[in-house]
Amino acid sequence: MKPSMDDEQVQIPQRPLAPTGGPADPAPRRGGVLGRGEGKLAGWRAFGSGGEGVLVPQARLSGPTPWVIAIMVTITVIAAATGLALRNIANAAALDLAGGVSVQIIEAQAPIRAAQAQAAQKALLAVPGVISARVVPQAELDQLLVPWLGAGMSDGDMVPVPAMIDVRIDGAADGGRIAALRAALGRVAPGARVDAQSHWLAPVFEAMDSLRWLALSMIALLALALAAAVLLSARSALGTHRQTIEIVHNLGGTDAQIARIFQRSMGMDATLGSLVGLVLGQVAVVVLGARFAGLGAGLLAGGVLRPLDWAVVALVPAAAVALAMLTARLSVLIALRRML
Repeated sequence: MKPSMDDEQVQIPQRPLAPTGGPADPAPRRGGVLGRGEGKLAGWRAFGSGGEGVLVPQARLSGPTPWVIAIMVTITVIAAATGLALRNIANAAALDLAGGVSVQIIEAQAPIRAAQAQAAQKALLAVPGVISARVVPQAELDQLLVPWLGAGMSDGDMVPVPAMIDVRIDGAADGGRIAALRAALGRVAPGARVDAQSHWLAPVFEAMDSLRWLALSMIALLALALAAAVLLSARSALGTHRQTIEIVHNLGGTDAQIARIFQRSMGMDATLGSLVGLVLGQVAVVVLGARFAGLGAGLLAGGVLRPLDWAVVALVPAAAVALAMLTARLSVLIALRRML
């Protein structure tokens, strides 16, 4: 049965038998065909004068390695997008609350409380650096308390609610600025309480920082897992095709050329797997983003991914391919030094 065009055969040099007592031909000639004792290597390209070919069969998503890479890239894309969204939320909240100060007028008598709130507003506007001071309407405060106290109990006549003044200053609400505001209120509202709005969300910011570090740690662990998977795949291919590698090496192939062949094969698998993982990860990020957008929370609204964030996420597959090719090359070179 004649071999088909698709089933190329590995070419090895043939030495003609020398006459008895004579030297063998020192110049081997390419063009001989691997004998039946070695068997036909179906699906393999020749390692000839045209440069190195494909030493290992291309999986084309049929083997486990591309799918393992796809799963890891998917999780990495989600983790990277989550970390970027948390960073955007923290930056937007910090920018919005940097110059925000809340003033509470604590007084049981409603008429006195209202009078002190008006006087405190005028005193705050006279302080240098204060941009605005708005007295929050009582109806707005009652509406905020409805989920906890109910519609009837939130009435200011039944439950005394402190008057609130929303103050904006032209800088960070540090200790010196807060002390100046308290001194200005001491004459008109001695029982007023002044707090920087950023202090209220300090535990939230700390939790966000922890989640960002967690996302970064997950990306690092996934990178190590990807390198380990590529290492195992390359070592398995080396063990499976050890005999063919020895033949190629005897034909004059160097360790670097053989490693380059495995590097290309792994690069193809990593590219296909990374593209699949990128698509799956982006779909998951879009779905999760739509779910959180439906909450209508002002704090979460700042977590929308910007074009630069999407560009960073798109770099994940490229980094995965580069890591896989580098790991495959180094692992094969090290193994060849021990093998040959």
